[in-house]
Amino acid sequence: MAERILFVCHANLCRSPMAEYLAGKLMAKLPVEVFSAGTAAVDGHPMHPYAADVAAGTGADPHAFRSRRLSPRHLAEAGLVLAASRRHRALCVSLAPAALHRTFTLYQFARFAESAGRPAVGAGGLLPAVVRAVAEARGRVQPAPPEDDDIRDPVRGTPEDFRRCAHRIETALLPVAALIEAAG
Repeated sequence: MAERILFVCHANLCRSPMAEYLAGKLMAKLPVEVFSAGTAAVDGHPMHPYAADVAAGTGADPHAFRSRRLSPRHLAEAGLVLAASRRHRALCVSLAPAALHRTFTLYQFARFAESAGRPAVGAGGLLPAVVRAVAEARGRVQPAPPEDDDIRDPVRGTPEDFRRCAHRIETALLPVAALIEAAG
């Protein structure tokens, strides 16, 4: 299994590219790669301009970014799949059932990561160990209302809506990065 984290949203124009760029900055020194795709994306589109502003704030250049339609290959290449919503998670699992145990919403995974113990990395690799630690923590975490697992799409919003969305994504990424770092 690859040490790659895949972020998934609808069109791969707003939420998942922002997550990709924010995670790229937070996890730059960790032995993982990040990428993104969309369940209904049209290949080759640039990021939404407000999302590109957020991405540029990470120090990376978002102008080369092009949207990607989610494929079974993307899911097979990812050691961890973090979806923007429960619907996107379900679409990932229906497209690649083998990805079930390593596919979560970002907010769900972040909640579990906060309660996970230090992952024991074995021959399987870093991300499988992190996913196992999160799976073990799942039973110790109080359930959240289902809608708390969804990142609202800012696509028709203002620049402030995009910044607010990016802040929530970054806040959710912090425990994810900390757990990966603890395992590394």
